[in-house]
Order: sequence, then structure tokens, then C-alpha cells
Amino acid sequence: MNEDQSEAIAFLREPSSYGAGGDRVDIVETHISMVFLAGKTVYKLKRAVRYPYLDFSTSERRREACEAELALNRRTAPRLYLEVCPLSRDAKGRIGFGARGEAVDWVVVMRRFDEELLFDRLARAGRLSASLMESLADEVARFHETAERRPLFGGAAELLATVEENDRCLSAAPRGLFSEEGVAAIGREARARIASLGALIEARRKEGKVRRCHGDLHLNNICLFEGRPTLFDCLEFSESLASIDTLYDLAFLLMDLEHRKEGAFANRVLNRYLDSTDEEEGLALLPLFISLRAAIRAHVTAATIAAMEKPQTKPELLSEARAYLALGLEVLAPARPRLIAVGGPSGTGKTTLAQRLAPELGARPGARVLRSDVLRKRLMGVAPETPLPPSAYRSLVSRGVYAMLREKAAAALAAGSAALVDAVSLSPEDRRAFAAVAEKAGVPFTGLWLGAPAGVLEGRVGGRRGDASDATVAVLRQQLRGDPGPIDWIKIDAGGTPEDCLAAARAALSGA
Repeated sequence: MNEDQSEAIAFLREPSSYGAGGDRVDIVETHISMVFLAGKTVYKLKRAVRYPYLDFSTSERRREACEAELALNRRTAPRLYLEVCPLSRDAKGRIGFGARGEAVDWVVVMRRFDEELLFDRLARAGRLSASLMESLADEVARFHETAERRPLFGGAAELLATVEENDRCLSAAPRGLFSEEGVAAIGREARARIASLGALIEARRKEGKVRRCHGDLHLNNICLFEGRPTLFDCLEFSESLASIDTLYDLAFLLMDLEHRKEGAFANRVLNRYLDSTDEEEGLALLPLFISLRAAIRAHVTAATIAAMEKPQTKPELLSEARAYLALGLEVLAPARPRLIAVGGPSGTGKTTLAQRLAPELGARPGARVLRSDVLRKRLMGVAPETPLPPSAYRSLVSRGVYAMLREKAAAALAAGSAALVDAVSLSPEDRRAFAAVAEKAGVPFTGLWLGAPAGVLEGRVGGRRGDASDATVAVLRQQLRGDPGPIDWIKIDAGGTPEDCLAAARAALSGA
């Protein structure tokens, strides 16, 4: 039988528990914790619960979990996490903060931040942006790069165990919440993917891709703190559930964005992450990883419904739980890979078009976008927005960049993903080489050639700020003086609006 926490909860609910001046305590509840927001501080109490994947049923287990939470979250949010504080009973039987007697429970103490800057709130308010999501992807990539390796975890057997646990938890949901057919189908498809991808799963584990990750990386566990996307509230209660493939960790964020109908941002995050991590071979695993995350979220939402004290919120959560399960099935649907190349002089809007097309192509969250400007910066060891000197644009360097574009496109196609190359591609040899990549992979190829009047292009290039492209008006004029040779790609007028260009590209691709 789990321990009674009623006295501790009553104490934490009371504003006077937090000292003079306190007149309000806001409470946020999940199936495994209660969070009390008082003034400028947050106090997180773990519920005395036991699930197949965690055990907080005793005070000692909750203390251990609180200390693990503090240590692990300080990796990404050191200024948010302050301490672990005991709730103790004094000689008169009163509960209070600090070690004044017998510790009856424990809380994690955090700085309070503006809740409107939670990425969940930003998403609901329509305040997410491409630049913010790219900054978030950079934070996740940096965290994964330094996270401790866990080679004894994260293999195919553990993923199968996750599928089995998902089956049990989904089947244990309130009668009628999930269809029996849907629960059976998502488990069956996940097992089939693990069987076909087992060698890749094990190879990545042996290569050090399994690390002590965040484990619960959705938008409600990310905030904008001191001007930076900050990851917090990582999964602390299970070494095995958080010691996972880094792409499985990223998949929770991608799944959450897809669930919120923010597929364009999911694609942007994925591509920014891949630009700095060279993980193209892992793309084959993403549909499986996203599906597993959706199934987990479905049964966690069902458990949250059962634990909440306010039943009037249940109808919305019921719908949300079903939507997660539906997403988990949708992302496993077969999607044929293809290669698309977008070429043309600087200023024609290649990158804008590529970024808008990518979420619509291939398996969700869409195509791998390979931009020559970004790969050149990566080759030179600088961030995409860092300007490069003219020497970085010598012919020898450019040949290396185009070779890297072909290599990465081939890797993405081999992983079953669609790929989209964004490069000027002024020479016929470069254009033929991209088509050859698709031919070798046995997938369709479409080349799109964008063009616009010189005056329009000069205005666009001259107005760029903070972009990965270093092209100047002088560079553009040199491109326009060159002879691109015969162009057998589909020509698109890019002199109008981005919407017009997108519509023309969609029409061309639908007939290709």
C-alpha cells in the first residue's frame, strides 16, 4: 500500500507555509507529481504511486528520485534547479520545510520562471518561430554531444520491452478509450520495425549513440529562460528509460510538434539538429521512435486522467489521448523516398522553397534538407550564420561541398527518407551528379530550376541579414554572367511571391 501524503499536500497547498506575504499557491498536477508555485519559487512533490515503469511508493524512493532529478537537470538548467528539501515533522507533529525532525517527504526546489515562456504556451499562442526552433535544436544537439554514454542500454531488446509495456498500459486504459484494433496495430507495426532495423539499432548503441538523455523532451519541459531555450524536468526515475538513442530522445520533441500540427517546425528542428550531428543513417529509425513516443504519450495521458481531481477536464484529455495513438499509427505508414534538387542563382528563394516543401515530402517529419551554404559552414567548423572569407569559396572547397551534398543525400535516401538539395548548381556536371545519386538509389529525381529578373534578385540578396548565405550582389552578378549550360530541370518563375513559387513547385512535383 502506498504512503499517505495528505498532510504533506495540505501543507504545500497552504500559502502561509511559504512565509510572510504569501497569499496564493498555484498547483500543476500530473500522474506522477504535484507542483506548487509560490511566489518566485517552485516546489515539486512526487506522488506516492507505483507504475510498471516507476516506483515512488515510499519516502525513501521519492528522496532518491528528487536527488537524481536535481543532479540530472543541472546538466541543462543549472540556474533553475536549487536544492532538494525535506518536509519534516517536528516534536509537536507539525510538518514544515527543513530537517527539523523526521523527514516524511521531499520536494525539489526550483526558481520560478514566466510560465508564458514555456514552449507549450508559446505554441498555443502561435509564438514559436523558425529561429527559436533552430536555437532549440542547437541546445538539444549540444546536450546530446556531452551527455554520458550508456552502452549497456538502448538496444533492440529494450525497445521491444517498451513496446510490451506500451501494450500493457494502453490495454489497461479505461474501457472504450482506445480501440482494441488500434492498440494491436501499433504494437504489431512497432515490432516489425524493430525486427527489420535491429542491426542498425545495435550498431548505433555500439557506436556510442545511446546516452543518458533527457527522456521526456516535449514542449512542456522546455522554457525560454534568460533568453535561451532551456531543457528541464528530465526523466530521473529510470536509468533504462532515459539511457536511450539520442534520436529517440529527439523524437519526443518531433512527435509533440507533429501532434500540435506544427509539422513545419518539426522538420526545421530535425534538419538543424542533423546539420550539426551527421546522423543521416539514423533517419530510418525516426518513424519507429516517433511512434513509440506517441504511444507512450497516449497511455500517460490516460493515466493522468485517472489521477486528476477535476474530472471536468477529462473530455479534452480523452480526445488528446486518442490523437496520440492515431499519430503513432500514421507515422508508421509506408512513404516512398525521392530526391529533389532546387537550383538557380542566389536570391531566387531556393531555401525558402526547400523549407516549405520539406515537411510535405516522405516520412514524417519530412525530407532531409541539404543546403550547400550550411554544409560549407559545417565543413569550415563554424555556425551556419558565421560569415566566411572568400577563400572558403574556392573551387576546391566547393567541390568538397557538393560531394558532401551527394553523400548525405545518398545516406538519407538509403535510410528511406526523402532528400531535398538546396544549392546553386550552376554547372551541368553538378546537376547530372545529383540525378545520378537518385538513379543509384532507385528513387525518383526531380530538379527544379528557379529564375527571376536580375533586379529582383539583387534586391533580395542585398537585403539579407543573419542568413547562412554569404552571397553578395557582386557574387550574384558573377553567377548571372556565367553559362549554366543546357538546363533540363523544371523551370519555375521565382520572381513573384514565395506562395506563387511554392504553388508552382507543388504542381511540378505532383506531375513528376
